[in-house]
Amino acid sequence: MKTKIFIDGSEGTTGLRIHERFQGRDDIELLKIDPELRKDPNERKRLINESDITFLCLPDAAAKESVSLVENENVVIIDTSTAHRTEDGWSYGFPELSEAHKENIIKGKRIAVPGCYATGFISLVYPLIASGIMPKDYPVNCFGISGYSGAGKKAIAVYEGDEKPVEHNSGRIYALTQQHKHLKEMQKITGLTRTPLFTPIIDDYYSGMVVSIQIYTDMLNKKETVESLIDFYSDYYKNQPFIKVAAADDEVAASGFIAGNGMSGWDGLKIYVTGNEDRIVISSQFDNLGKGASGAAVECMNLVLGCEATKGLEI
Repeated sequence: MKTKIFIDGSEGTTGLRIHERFQGRDDIELLKIDPELRKDPNERKRLINESDITFLCLPDAAAKESVSLVENENVVIIDTSTAHRTEDGWSYGFPELSEAHKENIIKGKRIAVPGCYATGFISLVYPLIASGIMPKDYPVNCFGISGYSGAGKKAIAVYEGDEKPVEHNSGRIYALTQQHKHLKEMQKITGLTRTPLFTPIIDDYYSGMVVSIQIYTDMLNKKETVESLIDFYSDYYKNQPFIKVAAADDEVAASGFIAGNGMSGWDGLKIYVTGNEDRIVISSQFDNLGKGASGAAVECMNLVLGCEATKGLEI
């Protein structure tokens, strides 16, 4: 019997990319909504409750409304919005962090897919905190660069339009008030007691991102080196098909440049550790539309269904 899937918000970037990942799958029946009724709460309610799994690819308020429409207790909700990522009763959709995270996803009825910047940040900081390498009150500084595809339809239209402002030809720093919407999950999921400093940059390319943290080695709980941290992450994420750790002789790291679009089109994440004995930069490179959004959502669905986590994904 095929699993019935409904994508609430199927016309958005994430919804479209989830749909793409279902091409060629014979274990899924996609429930489709009449385009004229895609904002009709009654039709959405019907399809949500007819489904086995519903993906929410909506703004926060609409995602919360969709959850309120659930009457069928067997429906699994996989929410790609910010609305439920730090809410009690919701499983955080990052199975590689720990066996507990993976089990919560497998058994959960409510799964919140991580934010894109948060994915990069948490992939780096969570292991350090969980393993006692970084103190919970460490003043973490993070910056990230992303393609414009994660900024929504209006921003994409500006970047791809004939009258693109000249400043859109370069990288632009934003969230200058230190109030980025991913900060809440970045702090809560990692267990940091101090809100991290975070500077995101949107640039003039379509997809892919790099998120980096900078650390002073003498402020860690024990002395670490570039080599020891490469070994640490390699061991922490061993046997995880979605996460790779660059070796000390990695060609990209050796070049001195990590490109924002270097993993565009891939559904995994790659970690780099660079620097020197006093100051180390740890970076995660991935696709904001892959492991940072739709790829992670499908990975969670695969775990719920009990099939290979990588099924239908580019790994």
